Amino acid sequence: MKLSEILKGIEVLNSYEEAEILDVTQDSRLVKEGSLFVCVKGNTFDGHSLAKEMLEKGAAAVITQRDLGLEKQVIVSDTRQIFSSVCANFFGNPADKLKLIGLTGTNGKTTTTFLIKQILEQTGKKVGLIGTVQNMIGNEVFPAKYTTPDPYELQSLFKKMVEAGCEYCVMEVSSQALAQGRVNGLHFLIGAFTNLTQDHLDYHKTWDNYFNSKRILFENSDIAVTNSDDENGFKIVDNLSCKVLTYGVNADNADYCAKNVRFKADGVEYELVADFIGRVSCPIPGRFSVYNSLCAASIAIALGIDYKAVISAISKSNGVKGRIEVVPTDTDYTVIIDYAHSPDGLENIIRSLREIAKNRVVTVFGCGGDRDKTKRPKMGRIAAELSDFCVVTSDNPRSENPTAIIEDILAGMQNISTPFTVVESRRDAIRWAMEHAQKDDIILLAGKGHETYQILPTGTIHFDEREVIAEILEK
Repeated sequence: MKLSEILKGIEVLNSYEEAEILDVTQDSRLVKEGSLFVCVKGNTFDGHSLAKEMLEKGAAAVITQRDLGLEKQVIVSDTRQIFSSVCANFFGNPADKLKLIGLTGTNGKTTTTFLIKQILEQTGKKVGLIGTVQNMIGNEVFPAKYTTPDPYELQSLFKKMVEAGCEYCVMEVSSQALAQGRVNGLHFLIGAFTNLTQDHLDYHKTWDNYFNSKRILFENSDIAVTNSDDENGFKIVDNLSCKVLTYGVNADNADYCAKNVRFKADGVEYELVADFIGRVSCPIPGRFSVYNSLCAASIAIALGIDYKAVISAISKSNGVKGRIEVVPTDTDYTVIIDYAHSPDGLENIIRSLREIAKNRVVTVFGCGGDRDKTKRPKMGRIAAELSDFCVVTSDNPRSENPTAIIEDILAGMQNISTPFTVVESRRDAIRWAMEHAQKDDIILLAGKGHETYQILPTGTIHFDEREVIAEILEK
């Protein structure tokens, strides 16, 4: 592809020499003969420092945001912001041929995207999915490294979806992706908001930065579907030109309301009230399942799908790995795996389990290292206030000392009478909880969810909680 074609629609600040481009990348390790290297300045490394070396390595050109005095340089104002457009042009702008549905919010994105995909597929549509657990094109599964991939992988996935005949792409859009410009240039048919609570402040630093990054999605959406029960649900779309549709459980004036909600051990039921009334049965337990399924239903109906078909599809949902996932144990207690790793997420899952628990809720949890430390005492307090027993353990400590993380958690549990124990090894903590389980207990393993690894100070190890549970039961 010609360099000029890749730069179409991008403001270039200098004259440049035409070149044939075989690939584009911002990763110096991937540069080969004929590559276009985009110099991006990160927090710890500046790609501009390698621009000359990349040309010597065989790159056909480099894109920079300052004059480096190189013959094959293309100068733009912001290389990070234009990288998404560069990748889109390189792959032939495949997203223009898809109807994009993007979801943002702190909790609920993964389950809701899967529900939307399942609704659309059961009404005859071919759908791609991009998210935390995995990426999918129809039934074909691709591994997911990030919630929202980098622009090159993202555009590559879009191209594969178009080639496979997909009409829709449903995707989780993370705050980091929005802030870093990974979805720059994309236009969404629908942008949806689930909720907003404290998370990722280690990256965003302030609440305003976190909120404003989420808002970018709706600045680039035709329709906004937003949670009217969340205090940020209207703020996130304030003064924007997109059409706004609302959903809620507590608000009577939402466009789509859930009324007469019933919580059961195997799911939730409610009446979906709009300009019609339909009875929804979602086979995923928990209060947040009402919001997730209601959001998915609102989006599907906004796309023009008959509400009866939407309700039927929700009733056949399979759920999502690592999201209130009941692990088969053949015991007189229940073990549930959930990805809850933020204060709000942990509170939601424990409160939901309390509504269906016949005996104790035993929460096994930790907090991630190298992440927002202010969450730790908050999560400790929430677990202690809402659980009947807590097992405080390790999550992904990364480079931090696991003991220090646990001490931060315990600070929030002071002066709360709920009994607890500390077992630093997560494997041993799960074993302890299972060995001390009582009849009809619910053991909640919070924080890891779909992950099949654990990141320790010594490196990453394989760690699948389902396998750990099976091994404990076998012994």
